[in-house]
Amino acid sequence: MTPTSRPVGQADGVNDDGSRPPTADDDAPHLAGAYGRPPGSREPFAADRPRLPESPGLAQAPPPELLIRAFARPAGAAGTFARPGGSPPRSSESPWWKPDAERDPWRDAASRSALGRPAVYDESVAGDVGILTDAGGRRRIRLRDVPLRLALFLLVAVLLAGMVGGGAGFVLGRTATESPLLRPDGQLTAISEPVVRPPGSISDIAARVRPAVVSIEVRVGDAGGTGSGVVIDEDGYILTNNHVVSQAADNPEAVVRAIFTDGTGSDARIVGRDPLADLAVIKVERPGLVVASLGTSADLVVGDPVVAIGSPLGLDSTVTSGIVSALNRPVRLAGQGTDTNAVINAIQTDAAINPGNSGGALVDSSGAVVGINTAIASLGSAGGSAGSIGLGFAIPIDVARTIAQQLINTGSATHATLGVNARSVTDGTRDGALVVAVEPGGAAAAAGLREGDVIIQVGDLAVGSSEELVVAVDANRPGDTVVVVVIRGGDSQEFQATLSQR
Repeated sequence: MTPTSRPVGQADGVNDDGSRPPTADDDAPHLAGAYGRPPGSREPFAADRPRLPESPGLAQAPPPELLIRAFARPAGAAGTFARPGGSPPRSSESPWWKPDAERDPWRDAASRSALGRPAVYDESVAGDVGILTDAGGRRRIRLRDVPLRLALFLLVAVLLAGMVGGGAGFVLGRTATESPLLRPDGQLTAISEPVVRPPGSISDIAARVRPAVVSIEVRVGDAGGTGSGVVIDEDGYILTNNHVVSQAADNPEAVVRAIFTDGTGSDARIVGRDPLADLAVIKVERPGLVVASLGTSADLVVGDPVVAIGSPLGLDSTVTSGIVSALNRPVRLAGQGTDTNAVINAIQTDAAINPGNSGGALVDSSGAVVGINTAIASLGSAGGSAGSIGLGFAIPIDVARTIAQQLINTGSATHATLGVNARSVTDGTRDGALVVAVEPGGAAAAAGLREGDVIIQVGDLAVGSSEELVVAVDANRPGDTVVVVVIRGGDSQEFQATLSQR
């Protein structure tokens, strides 16, 4: 608070008449040593003290009515506050009451006062050098203010520590004891418990069937080929594909040999061939042969596990496994260097079958032969051979058994024929086999079929292509009478045909 009753410009400690009022030095000499002015100073405070700015002369609002009634002068009274009447005067020894107290502006109730600006001091002392305080109140060191000597000291210390650590690591690495390269008494761990191979596992099937599957080598002059075969009779009869041995059929100088799993081989003779079924039987003179068990393909369903055994690419006794992918898949078989011209109603499998597997065994989970591996589908270029892509085909054993029995008995096999040439056609809604030629005097001619007829069914089997027509006819025997359904002139007609032999 700043008193304003004294005229502006009047020095502190000077009365209106220019005289100096009594001081504590005069009234209480014993306090002069503690609170008196310095010698030669007439000012009440130090001359170099901060000066308050002059009051801007702000207008002061009148006090509230409640305060006026509580603290105002009595009615008719004027002047400053005074000692209550009748009260004893203050002792002259008291520093708190002086004769000029009534003239003291701090005791003048009429003195106006106002808040001024705070005193301004010259802050010549800076804060912590090099230290910043962030918004969160954390103190951080400013790197640019770190003394150069301290920075150089820290850098040298870090370099020395790195050199000492690197040197220690190098020395320890060079002097560490290395284990010997060779250990004469070393022994690797081994499994103490035997591996259990339950019956029906692939290993069990392979152990039982592999001795009954042979590799077949055919040599004609400087040319030759390989394939596989299955021993089907203890007298030395081996079932294989016709395309495996066909090049040696009409050449008396050709050599056919059967190589067994023990590595021994025997010369073989061709018993009979069936180019229309791509099957053949050869015979070896060798006692004590292991004979394969022939199962039935009629009981197979898609998804059944199967094992293929043969000699792909000359690698004898190779075992692969897979499942039955499809049944009754018509596949046409033909190729260079062979007289095979057959359409088989094949078992499709994803077991790996490669060139050289032909004539080998396709075995079910009981170890019985259910098919003769015959062909594969491949993406190889024309004129080249390619490996398995998971599309292998086998002749069903039910068909192969019948053909093999005929070959062993007579040296040849018979097939039924309708006596037509056909090609696959479709009208967008129905597929069939279009008759392009009718054999004179054949079964079709006798039944009344004509060129242009579209065959869609033979017996109980639907026909959707020329391959399916061959399969449907071949499912019967020569002399059987079947119903042939054809489309002629947009109408469906039925004919009774008695199949002939080819």
